[in-house]
Amino acid sequence: MAGKLYLCATPIGNLEDMTFRVIRILKEVDLIAAEDTRNSIKLLNHFEIKTPMTSYHEFNKFEKGRKLVEKLQEGGNIALITDAGTPGISDPGEELVKMCYEAGIEVTSLPGAAACITALTLSGLSTRRFAFESFLPMDKKERAKVLAELSNETRTIIMYEAPHRLAKTLKVLAEQLGDRRVTVCRELTKKHETAFATTLEAALSYYEANPPKGECVLVIEGRSRQEIEQEARESWEELTVEEHMEFYMKQGMEKKEAMKKVAKDRGVGKREIYQMLI
Repeated sequence: MAGKLYLCATPIGNLEDMTFRVIRILKEVDLIAAEDTRNSIKLLNHFEIKTPMTSYHEFNKFEKGRKLVEKLQEGGNIALITDAGTPGISDPGEELVKMCYEAGIEVTSLPGAAACITALTLSGLSTRRFAFESFLPMDKKERAKVLAELSNETRTIIMYEAPHRLAKTLKVLAEQLGDRRVTVCRELTKKHETAFATTLEAALSYYEANPPKGECVLVIEGRSRQEIEQEARESWEELTVEEHMEFYMKQGMEKKEAMKKVAKDRGVGKREIYQMLI
């Protein structure tokens, strides 16, 4: 019988957020795979967990992942933990999960702390629909593509950032997304936890003058659909109806279908477009 992989959420700051179930599983498994063993040993010592530990991180995720899968296939049970929070969220844990499914190994997730959800619920912004972006890409071209996609995002956006890059990121976001509402969360669950509800431009001014400490989570207001639709109508209105029709017909649409699209774009009835054309 193959073993099982347990994804164990650990505290993001406050050790009291450790669950009884995670403590039990960490004591019962044969091996703990940790993102940073030097960091995790403090957690294990605090809860008197003596289980052997090995490193599993971004730079060995494929080679070590194969070895961990072999141990699981031999019948061993393994717990995966990250530096803080839930494995698989903005860390290499997702690769190990994929490898386990490909090998037919059972995976289960033990819920607990996650900085993105903690910040979202604390933000005061809409929680019904949200998009998690983790850290913006370091590559300039890739970052530009992501920001272009986010410029019309109507869901609440959640993003991680390191304190030394916060001001630079806020500047880019304000330029690309406009001056939206944002809540900057820092030191979540810790003694000096803050949730600064403001706007992107105001946050930029503040953190340029007051360099932050601690990991940051940005929760950014989504764009309103009404605003997007209004901009679209205004851009279409710069064309004549004939030019607007030609735009769709060049894509291979029949005249009737093109008329429906033009009417919808302009927020008018199809009969009105027909009258304009004749």
